[in-house]
Amino acid sequence: MLASLPGTARRILTLAVVTIVLSALFTTGRAQAAPGPSFTNPVVPTPNSADPTLVFHNGFYYYVATTWNSDVVMRRSATIAGLRSAPEQVVVRTGGNTMWAPHLEMVGSRWYLYYSVEQGSLPRRTHVAESAGSDPMGPYTVRGVVNLMPDNGWAIDASLLKLDGNLYMTFSAFASDGLQSLFIAPMSNPWTASAFGRRISAPTLDWERQNGAVNEGSFALQRGGRTFLTYSASHCNGPNYKLGMLEYRGGDPLSAASWTKFPSPIFQRNDANGVYGPGHHSFFTSPDGTETWIAYHANSSSSQGCGTTRTTRVQKISWNADGTPDLGVPVSTSTVIPGPSGEPTPATVRIRNRHSGLCLDDYNWVTTPGAEVRQWTCNGLATQDWQITPAADGYSTITNRHSGLCLDNYNFGTTPGSEVRQWTCNGLAVQQWRVTSVGGGYSTLTNRHSGLCLDNYNFGTAPGSEVRQWTCNGNNAQQWTVS
Repeated sequence: MLASLPGTARRILTLAVVTIVLSALFTTGRAQAAPGPSFTNPVVPTPNSADPTLVFHNGFYYYVATTWNSDVVMRRSATIAGLRSAPEQVVVRTGGNTMWAPHLEMVGSRWYLYYSVEQGSLPRRTHVAESAGSDPMGPYTVRGVVNLMPDNGWAIDASLLKLDGNLYMTFSAFASDGLQSLFIAPMSNPWTASAFGRRISAPTLDWERQNGAVNEGSFALQRGGRTFLTYSASHCNGPNYKLGMLEYRGGDPLSAASWTKFPSPIFQRNDANGVYGPGHHSFFTSPDGTETWIAYHANSSSSQGCGTTRTTRVQKISWNADGTPDLGVPVSTSTVIPGPSGEPTPATVRIRNRHSGLCLDDYNWVTTPGAEVRQWTCNGLATQDWQITPAADGYSTITNRHSGLCLDNYNFGTTPGSEVRQWTCNGLAVQQWRVTSVGGGYSTLTNRHSGLCLDNYNFGTAPGSEVRQWTCNGNNAQQWTVS
C-alpha cells in the first residue's frame, strides 16, 4: 500500500509512522542504552583487512590484521564507524617475511602482540612483542619466538586463553597424522611456553574438510563461567571457510578429553547476503559492556579465496537460552548496523539551503548505497542529521546519521548537473567536501573530485527539490547553513 502512494503522500505517511513509533518509545519508560553511529560492512577495506583482532580499551577500539608485508599496523577509533577512515600506524617491524594474523591481548598492565612470521626459509612460527606501558599503540619491544612445537615447528594463529588463573596459548599446527589442528600450550609468562602444545581438535567432520582439512584461528569466548573456543574450519581458498566451536568441560585443559566439539558450524557462508568464507575472527564487548560483537573477515564472491580480497566485517551476536553463543548469519554489505552500545555520539548538523530554506535529507529513509539526497522541510529527524568528519587537506566526509552512508559525487561526475547521492563510506575524493564560509553564517560545499559546488538544482523551493553539483558561482542556491 505504501509503495503505491505518490512520493509526497508516502513521505508524509512515513513521517507520521516514525513520529508515532518515536513517541511510543519515549513514553514507555523503558531504559535503553544508546547505540553508536551506524555503519555498513566492511568496516576496514582491502588490503590490510584479513584475520582481524579488534579490542576495546579506555574509550577506543584498536584493530590489527594481516598486512601482506613484514610490519604490524594498528588503527584506533572511538567508534566502529570511524575505523574505515582511521589512519594506520606501524607498531612493530617484525624483520621477517610476510606477517600474518596478529592478535592483541592485555596481560597485567601491558599489551602483547602475537603474530606469525617466516624468517628466511624457516617455518612460519609465532612471535611476540611487548608494549612498554598500557597504551595498545606501543611502543613495542620484540621478545622473539614463542616456542610452541618441537624442533622449531610450524605454529600459527596464536591467541591467549586465561582459565582458572592460568595462562595458555591456543594455536594451529600440523599433527603427526598431517592434519592442521588446534593445539594448546601452557604459558609460564606471556612470551614463554612452559611445554610444547598438545592437540585438542582435529578437522575430522565433513564440514571441517571442505577445500582442505583445517582447524585454525582459535579465539576464546567466556561467559557465565563457561569457556568456549571458537575456530576457523575448512580451507580459506574456498567459500566454505567457516567457524566451529569447542567447549571446555573441566579437567586438564591440555587434554583433548576436556573439550567437546559442537557437531555443526556456528557461522558460515550466506549466499543470499553475498557473504562467502566468513572466518578468522575475534570477539569484543561494547563500550558499556552490555553487548558482545564479532569481527571477522569474509569475501564478497564465491570465487575469491585466501588473498587480499578478504575484508573485515563486524556485527553483534546474541546468546541462546542454553548459554551458548548465537552468531546468527553474516549480514550483507548493504545492511546498516547501529553501532555498539555506549559509543560516543558524534555531533551532527543540519545542512539548510539559503534559497529554498529546506534541509538536506536522506530522501524516503533509504539505507542502501545509491540512496537519493534531496531537500525537505526541516524536521529534526535523523534523516536530516549529518556528521562532518575531517578527512585531509581541508576536506571532510559528510555522513548521514540514519543511513550511515556518505554524501557522494555519484558516478564520479565532473560536469555541471552531476548527481549527488549517498554511498558506502570509502574515503575516496568523491566523498570529500570542502566547507568554505562565505559570511553571514553560510558556507559552500565543494566536492574534491569534481571541483563543483553542492547546488539547489533548478532553484527548487518545494519539499523534494533536487540537489546536484554545479559550477561554483556564489549564488544563494549554493549557500548552506551548517549547524
